[in-house]
Amino acid sequence: MAPLITNIYTADPSAHVFEGKIYIYPSHDRETDIQFNDNGDQYDMADYHVFSTESLDPAAPVVDHGVVLKTEDIPWVSKQLWAPDAATKNGKYYLYFPARDKEGIFRIGVAVGDRPEGPFTPDPEPIKGSYSIDPATFVDDDGEAYLYFGGLWGGQLQCYQKGHDVFDASWQGPKEPTGEGVPSLGARVGKLTEDMRQFAEEVRDVVILAPETGEPILADDHDRRFFEAAWMHKYNGKYYFSYSTGDTHYLAYGVGDSPYGPFTYGGRILEPVLGWTTHHSIVEFKGRWWLFHHDCELSKGVDHLRSVKVKEIFYDKDGKIVTEKPE
Repeated sequence: MAPLITNIYTADPSAHVFEGKIYIYPSHDRETDIQFNDNGDQYDMADYHVFSTESLDPAAPVVDHGVVLKTEDIPWVSKQLWAPDAATKNGKYYLYFPARDKEGIFRIGVAVGDRPEGPFTPDPEPIKGSYSIDPATFVDDDGEAYLYFGGLWGGQLQCYQKGHDVFDASWQGPKEPTGEGVPSLGARVGKLTEDMRQFAEEVRDVVILAPETGEPILADDHDRRFFEAAWMHKYNGKYYFSYSTGDTHYLAYGVGDSPYGPFTYGGRILEPVLGWTTHHSIVEFKGRWWLFHHDCELSKGVDHLRSVKVKEIFYDKDGKIVTEKPE
């Protein structure tokens, strides 16, 4: 499977259908001399491009709309524009992005535009009450919008175990809870205000339940616990929360009856790819369902130089995501 985008390195693709086209909002990977470490310092991204295509036929052109937002444009940011997402509501388009503030703490910002390809004007401050990385927006059928976020290790999610507004610096680095019976840390979710620029409520924990126990997945269950890369989509009235397991390199998902969860673990969507990270989005386009993801094949295995790919996915009669078309 060839990369969708080859003119620059791209990762963490958030794909949406806007105005009848697929728009892709990825990270923009770049060359760096920063050595690999488990804090993710080598992922030193500094701007965002937006891409679009009218077809997912391999021969169809993918348009690069150029730089739509860069570090220098955002007053509160010091570095590391990591995985973004986008949404539309009330005729405007919103680009959500994580970055380190001037103190080195990850926050989530929002930039607003009139078109899906931007340009986007950032708010001068991050979203109040936001922290960690990997924002993913979901606008439900009733018009209510939600923002999911969070990532372990370099993403700093584990630094907020004392409360949503208490950053514990002693947990920085490749750390997370461990121990017999200790539940895993979940992503976070909060409903957004009508103007899409703040939380309308205190954020909540996203709980993933083990189907065999009905209890939260445990911290030491690295094959199934949430690590980063939250995504939400809806199919047949059910809410599908998907995510990366990080150091075990799977894409997995759970299913629930509410955008808040809880979500019962449903299985894997993607096995490990070449490269440490795995990050995705799921979107319906012209009656078919697509998994956007990335790997490091184009860069021959350089972890921080990734390329976006896409593959079709399916559902079986029970609503389970499968990678081969059911008979």
